[in-house]
Amino acid sequence: MKQGAQGSAGTGGVEREVDLAAGAVRVPPQMRASDAARASDTARARAEVGSGVRGEHTHSEVPIPRTVVQRASVRGQILDALRTALVTGELLPGEVYSGPALGERFGVSATPVREAMQQLALEGAVEVVPNRGFRVVERGARELAELAEVRALIEVPVVLRLARSVSVERWAELRPVAEASVRAASSGCRATYAEADRAFHRAVLLLSGNEQLVQVAEDLHRRSQWPLVGGSAARGRADLIADAAEHTALLDALIARDLDVVRGLVGGHFAAGG
Repeated sequence: MKQGAQGSAGTGGVEREVDLAAGAVRVPPQMRASDAARASDTARARAEVGSGVRGEHTHSEVPIPRTVVQRASVRGQILDALRTALVTGELLPGEVYSGPALGERFGVSATPVREAMQQLALEGAVEVVPNRGFRVVERGARELAELAEVRALIEVPVVLRLARSVSVERWAELRPVAEASVRAASSGCRATYAEADRAFHRAVLLLSGNEQLVQVAEDLHRRSQWPLVGGSAARGRADLIADAAEHTALLDALIARDLDVVRGLVGGHFAAGG
């Protein structure tokens, strides 16, 4: 990982947003009922014109919006950058990385880095090392094979069921997603292809209408994309292209309603780590 990493977190900037606070108009007790009604209407009109920007004020004050730091956006950018670094191998398995050191590289404080790392810890990518930082989890070929087996158990039956029920027109709508994965594979960038690969699988599974299934499958898929210890079995450009070609072949079989070919392709796809 290079000093001052760019990409989704490269700006190191902090976005700002309007913080919504309650607004009201105080009506003096000596005001007549008609005056009070007009004051109330004016307050409502100001609230609508302000497009949701509210600030506590009296009938003689102009609302002043407050701004707060939108930390979630920065954390999301850092999380994306760290996930990319995991896939490309810039974050090495077994190595410990501290929040302040990574924050310096990204040009941000340690806080959003720690928050992003905590999310990666929940996903199983890193583990917390007290008073030091986060260690990238070391994975071997056995874990990768186990992930492929679990993914196959979940996704293969769903794809076969969808092959019988989804219309040809719906499958044809996924052609741009499959072709995008082919272009991503041709770039030779593992991080770029990893995202396109997940996008294709997600698009297929979304046809099931089961959001929980999609979330579980995508989590398993993301885990299967992390590199192994020592960089062994790292997928080169040719491997990525072959994997993406299976996406288009599967889509062709689904459109043709050739269930035998579909069954063979989805089974082999997961066995090859697709």
